[in-house]
Amino acid sequence: MNNISSSIKKVLFIFLVIFFVTISYITYFELIVSPKIVNNTDNKRLWAKRNEVLRGTIYDRNKKPLTKSERVNTLTQKREYTGGEVFSHILGYVNPQYGITGLENKYDQYLMGAEDETIGQYFTKLIKNKGKVSEEDKRGEDLVTTLDYNVQQTAYNLLGDNKGAVVVLNPKTGEILASVSKPSYDPNADALKANWSTLNSDPNRPLLNRAVSGLYPPGSTFKTITATSALQNIPGIQSMTFDDPGVLTFNSRESLRDFEGESFGEIGFKRAYVLSSNVVFGKIGLQLGNDKLRQTAEAFYFNKDIPCDGIVIDKSKFPTLKSYEKGNMAQSAIGQASVLATPMQMALVASTVANNGVMMKPHVVNEIISPNGDKIKTFDPESIGTVMSKDNAATMKDLMKTVVEDGTGINAAIDGVQVSGKTGTADHKENGKDAPPHSWFIGFAPYDNPQVAIAVIVEDGGQGGKAAATIASKVIQTALPK
Repeated sequence: MNNISSSIKKVLFIFLVIFFVTISYITYFELIVSPKIVNNTDNKRLWAKRNEVLRGTIYDRNKKPLTKSERVNTLTQKREYTGGEVFSHILGYVNPQYGITGLENKYDQYLMGAEDETIGQYFTKLIKNKGKVSEEDKRGEDLVTTLDYNVQQTAYNLLGDNKGAVVVLNPKTGEILASVSKPSYDPNADALKANWSTLNSDPNRPLLNRAVSGLYPPGSTFKTITATSALQNIPGIQSMTFDDPGVLTFNSRESLRDFEGESFGEIGFKRAYVLSSNVVFGKIGLQLGNDKLRQTAEAFYFNKDIPCDGIVIDKSKFPTLKSYEKGNMAQSAIGQASVLATPMQMALVASTVANNGVMMKPHVVNEIISPNGDKIKTFDPESIGTVMSKDNAATMKDLMKTVVEDGTGINAAIDGVQVSGKTGTADHKENGKDAPPHSWFIGFAPYDNPQVAIAVIVEDGGQGGKAAATIASKVIQTALPK
């Protein structure tokens, strides 16, 4: 009898295990696997569902349409990108053959009118339309973005035939006013079909969104972070004097030099930042040490995923170094060695200084609106966190203002507006050989009440105080409220 009872218990236990495994698998499939299958861009049923509803319109912040959809027949519709190459990286494209990217992908459920409704909303709709599906219900929701058409177009034009990127933010809200990447591509269906093979094989990588996925040595723009770290960790740094003979030597093989053989002699902290002394900031990097400088860089979200709405930003990178790696430690303090940053990351650095040390969450959509004009969702400004004290931010704002007034950034100046900024001339290699340096500028304006923050990179553009600073000046002028 005991043997029978024991066998029954074993059988019940086995059934219990099988039951829990089955339930766990079903739960996992329904919650994790199923949504991925349903929303996969290759899901033919999803594409059919998309075509049942006329896709919603994407607008700039002033309600200028950036997309347009028209019905071809009951099974197909035509999606037109009215801004063409200018907006292609940030908006993306929706194409049955090539998939779905950018904002089109991020807000697909809204644009295709498939966002879940409550039961109350469903019955209200039925009552309103006397049980019939209205024409409005055959349209997806619209997006009102944070983008400014004129700022985006200006930045795109000013980059010209150069490879590079421009990012423009409102430092107080985190709104992305412009996000440009070049080279670009035409996202309209006929152009994609004609150029798809070329786009994917082009060594200039036109499909890459350089604004958020381009990783570059930030060069001397990174001195903004090093200077912030010095203010936080080195007492009396603002009254210190440094000797700059033009070169900082570590051993027979390693040294750090000022740009084009310059030497500044006895120089203070502020002047070293304004004139962009590599030697002084290399010494400051050694005094800080890797741990403290990395801690400050990570406070600015290097090595981390930056919270954002509407876009995905690749991680910028700051290295972990051994105590004996003096050369790399000094190089990292001037944005070289293995330091890599996206233009969006560096725009956020400038934006944080402008906003008294508070980093705002970047976002690219302000409102989602129903076909009948009702607001479905709004995106309010949101702080990521306080990166630096208000006092240290005020000091950095003053340093950056002087860079443009009387330093390396004079080409970013604007008549009647106090612009603050930092230039960068970033060394890099291509195919193992030295290439022309990248030209960087980060900054904001006006100094006393910042409305616009910016990052510009011109690949192989040379000195940061020339190409990038000149572009930044003209983009800021366009972006400032009139």
